[in-house]
This record gives sequence, C-alpha cells and structure tokens, in this order.
Amino acid sequence: MSTDTPPRRSRFRWIPLRSGRSKVIAGLTALAVPFAAMVGLATPAAAATSATATYTKKSDWGSGFEGQWTVKNTGTTALSSWTIEWDYPAGTRVNSAWDATVTSSGNRWTAKNLGWNGTVAPGASVSFGFNGSGPGAPTGCKLNGASCDGSTVPGDNPPTAPGTPTTSDVTNTSVKLSWSAATDDKGVKNYDVLRNGAKIATVTGTTYTNTGLTAGTDYTYAVQARDTIDQLGPISASVSVRTTGGGGEEPPPGDKINLGYFTNWGVYGRNYHVKNLVTSGTAAKITHINYAFGNVQGGKCTIGDSYADYDKAYTADQSVDGKADTWDQPLRGNFNQLRKLKAQYPHIKVLWSFGGWTWSGGFGQAVQNPAAFAQSCYDLVEDPRWADVFDGIDLDWEYPNACGLTCDTSGPAAIKTMADAMRAKFGPNNLVTAAITADGSSGGKIDAADYGGAAQSFDWYNVMTYDFFGAWAAKGPTAPHSPLTSYTGIPQQGFTSADAIAKLKAKGVPAKKLLLGIGFYGRGWTGVTQAAPGGTATGAAPGTYEAGIEDYKVLKSTCPATGTIAGTAYAHCGTNWWSYDTPATIGSKMAWAKSQGLGGAFSWEFSGDTTNGELVSAISNGLK
Repeated sequence: MSTDTPPRRSRFRWIPLRSGRSKVIAGLTALAVPFAAMVGLATPAAAATSATATYTKKSDWGSGFEGQWTVKNTGTTALSSWTIEWDYPAGTRVNSAWDATVTSSGNRWTAKNLGWNGTVAPGASVSFGFNGSGPGAPTGCKLNGASCDGSTVPGDNPPTAPGTPTTSDVTNTSVKLSWSAATDDKGVKNYDVLRNGAKIATVTGTTYTNTGLTAGTDYTYAVQARDTIDQLGPISASVSVRTTGGGGEEPPPGDKINLGYFTNWGVYGRNYHVKNLVTSGTAAKITHINYAFGNVQGGKCTIGDSYADYDKAYTADQSVDGKADTWDQPLRGNFNQLRKLKAQYPHIKVLWSFGGWTWSGGFGQAVQNPAAFAQSCYDLVEDPRWADVFDGIDLDWEYPNACGLTCDTSGPAAIKTMADAMRAKFGPNNLVTAAITADGSSGGKIDAADYGGAAQSFDWYNVMTYDFFGAWAAKGPTAPHSPLTSYTGIPQQGFTSADAIAKLKAKGVPAKKLLLGIGFYGRGWTGVTQAAPGGTATGAAPGTYEAGIEDYKVLKSTCPATGTIAGTAYAHCGTNWWSYDTPATIGSKMAWAKSQGLGGAFSWEFSGDTTNGELVSAISNGLK
C-alpha cells in the first residue's frame, strides 16, 4: 500500500437511530446507519387487540421517501410494547430508521419499539419514522400479531401467567431463576425474562441464569410467556434478589494507563451503554475513558450527538445506579451515566474526544485561529452542566498535514500549534491528549507532522497501532491489521507497532507518553483459500455492521484463531480470513509495551469486547 493512501482507521460514525426530535433528513441519507447496524432485539409486544397502527408517507424526493408509522392505544390499559409487521413489494425497502428497531426477512418488514418508547398509555400514540426507497406501499400490516385496524386474531387465546420465579445459586455476578410453566390453548413457544421491568432474555425452558451482574446490587425479576403466534400473556409476579459482595471496586494496580474508547453512537444499534462497563467488570480495571466523539466544525468544538450525549432518558435497568432518569432532570444521556460511573469508580478519568475519521476535516480551519479553537473547546468541555464529568480533552485529528478521509495541508507545525494552544487554555490540571497515526513508513504520516514538538504540550499520545491492512485492498494480500513487528511478506514496510513507536521515540517523544493501541475487532477478507497470511481474496468478508470488520466477541466463536503472525492472531474459516487480537496476543503486546517503557495501552472500542470484558482484563493483567 502506498504511503499516500492511508489505511482506514476504526473511527466509524454512523448517523444513529434518533429520537423524534432529530430526524434524519433526505440530504443526510448517504451518511445514515447501514441497515445491518439496526439489527437488534427490542422487547416483543403482547397481542394488541385494542390498538391500531397507521402509515403516512411524510415526504418523497424522487429517489427516496420518509415514512412514518403511528401506534395508537385504543384500549383501557397501557401497552407494554409493540411490534408492527408489513410487506413491501420487491424494489421497495427501508434504508434507515429512528425510534424503532427495523429488520426484514425477504419482503416482510418488522419494527419493534426501543427500550424507552414501548409503553403506550390508553388514548396515547407513539410514532417512528424511516427513510426508504422504491415506489411501493405497505400491505399486510399486523400490530402485535393482530390486524393493524384493531381486529383480533380469531381462535387463539394468549397464554396464562407463569409462576412467580424463585432464585438460587446467587453469586456476586449471577443469579439462577426458575418458574412453573404457563399454559396456552395452542402451546407455549417461549418465555421472556424481565429484569427491573425490561426484557433481558428469551428462553424455551423454565430456568435462566442471569450473569454479568454487579456485586451487592438489588434486582427484580419476572417472566412472561409467548404462544406460537407470538402473543404475550400476563407478566408473572416478581421476585427481588440482592447479589452477594459489593462494598466498592478494586482500583487497577500499577501506574500504567489502561484507556478505552466509549462511542456515543454505541447506545443505538449496538445497545452498549455506560452500565455495560460495570456489568462486564471493565470499570474496575480501566483508568481512563475517551468519550467519542465531539465534532470540529466552523473552527470550533461542537456537540457530536446531543440526544445520546445529554438528552436520552435512561430507565432504571439501563442506569449505572439502577435509578431511572426523570423528565425534568437537568442532565441525562451518557454524560449523566458517566457521572454516576465516576461516583462508583472515582479512580476513572474521562476525556472528551473530538474529531475521529469522519469529523477530522474541521481541524485545518480550526488551527488557523488556535486560541479561538482552544477557547471553544474549553467552553464546551467545561460547560457547567457537565464540567464535573470530564477531566480533559482528547484530539483525534486524522491526519495533520496528510490525508485521511480528506487531505490536510496545514503544514508540519499545525499539530504543535494546536497542542500549545490547548495546553495554555486547559492548564496543568486538565489532561490534554491526542490520538495519532501509527504510519512508521519512510516519509509517511509520522514524518509529515511535528509530533515530537507537540508532545511537550500533550500528556500522551494514543498511537493507533491497528488498521494497517484490511479489505480496502479487496484482492489482498491477506495480512494482520495490527502487526506488532515486521515479518517476511508484509505488504508495506513501516506498518507495524514497533516501527511506529521507534519513529516517535526518535522524534523526541518520551516513551511514557506513548500508549499502544489494541483493536477490539478483526478485519477480514472472503474468497480466501490460503490459511497463512499473504493469500489472495475476492473482497471483504461479511460483517455485522460493515463488510470487512467484525467484533472480537463475535469472531472468537464464529471464526476462532488458527495461527499467529507478528504478534497478532489470524483465522481461516471456510473462505473467510480474519486477523484480530486475543487475550493471549494482548498479553504478549503488553509485555512488549512494558519492555519499551510505554505509558500503557488503549483500546478501540469497549463494545467489541465480550460481556465479561476478557480483552480489557488481558490488558489490565498484562500491564501489572
């Protein structure tokens, strides 16, 4: 790969599923969430014989349209959830949606409520919208298994309530539930397990073990049966239980930094929230969080996603402290959840990261007036509504005086100019850091900017030692995207962690100001017959959210590692070839980082890890 064609960094920003107060307009459809990213599980709804659903085409711009479904509760009791199904003719489809999870099977489309808009009071209505394409109109509409006009499904009654759950085998992080079966005239299909009022699992038997819980915490459980046409019966009586243990977290040992990125868009399709840092055990092992991303536009730092950042209302089961947000509280969203996290884990420092792959184009204009830029960032980070949440700022410029998504011509000194201005404004008591390129090739991106000079004002650099190789080179050769060292046949010399770290040290950056980057995902190709690296391919391997990339938590079971190269694992399964880091390779990389005197490590990003945080644990254990 030529040095002027940069590898794509894992800094994706999708236009997320949003609340009704911020719709995706036609002009932004090119940036919308890929439809696969919307695939998720919302709470299935009970058969709604007292509700209706109506469709409206809100606008049509020729190449696409905005549609809206509205659910109205025409009964006398509240709906707890809703599901709408409809058919589109071939050639008509949903491309992106908000306020619902939308999936498809052939020409059949299904929309389910999100966690916050499933309850509909008697007489009330709730709507969701989507951008679509094609000329067709919806047909065959069903709402919660019944006709959308409110008529009933004949000849099938909903199931009875299951017995009250009992608890056993209670530990610090898990509890086993058991209940007596429900009955139904046509048969019970499965059961939804509810924790603090929200569905957490669907099982076919009458037992379930809930893992990943927080020690010393109260939980309330109930169950609900579903019949063969997906009608839900009454919810069982509930049982409350407290997990064992508790009494405070164990701070991470040693003086090394263990930082991870938390993405604001992860709360949508990925359903990853701040509380997941607690339930996975991650919060007790990390030292810092980079909250990604704020935008850079008009020469200023600006909000990236106001709904996710500070407006989204959290229910009790999603909240770090188990307390639901209220409609009138001054701060909600991720910022408030991070505040709650820091109250429980006071060792954690949080930085607000600005830029990233998609939003780096604004840095060039911003550094033309560095003092004004620094002032705008300070004013936003230190806004009185959330000043206590953040301990500094991280600047993710991809790339100064080089090409990323766009090309910058600010000159070699621009990065130092920006760093100096930020340090002068934020002062010595706030952290000021930067995510930087790991292109250690001769004349490459590290050589394009004064990273040595800028290091005097930055507390540390997050060196993005991943995404060196990937399926943007559709025909290969296959290569590990995060090689620690060089190897025979590497497609581009200088594209390794060791080369990047060595070059930065040579430019005067102290080793303790360098963090080694770990990707919590793999990159892969398809059409590969050769198990070892260096094979040819036909394109990018399928991925959950984007072709050519997949979370570690998926790959560890769907395509287990078959070998290692240059300190990174690779896997060949069928015709797919993936490379990714495992707990074992992370352990080796952490040992190398310590041998180099580095300040620690960082990861992109938390949601790619397993539910028990095994990659974060590997970093933590390796840095001890």
